[in-house]
Amino acid sequence: MKRQVILYFVAFTIPLFFGLTLWQAARYAELEQEVKELEAVQEEWIESNKRLIVGIAVLSSPERIAYIAEHELGLSKKQPEEVLQVRIKRTNHTDG
Repeated sequence: MKRQVILYFVAFTIPLFFGLTLWQAARYAELEQEVKELEAVQEEWIESNKRLIVGIAVLSSPERIAYIAEHELGLSKKQPEEVLQVRIKRTNHTDG
């Protein structure tokens, strides 16, 4: 009787073990595919960020800003003697 119980237990656990192994392999493959897709999306974002950084560098260059100020906005650099500086002297007042 005891031998039959052990035989049934082994006969039940071996297919269960194989079933769990197959499920685990399928789940692993699914997760691996998901990781590959996320890596592809991440790579796209990195490339997009690189393009945006280059665009920012080009658009914020001092030469470009000076050109727009001079040619499109009609602005010009002032000579130091044309600049009036106003300084405000701060005094500390204590409320007493």
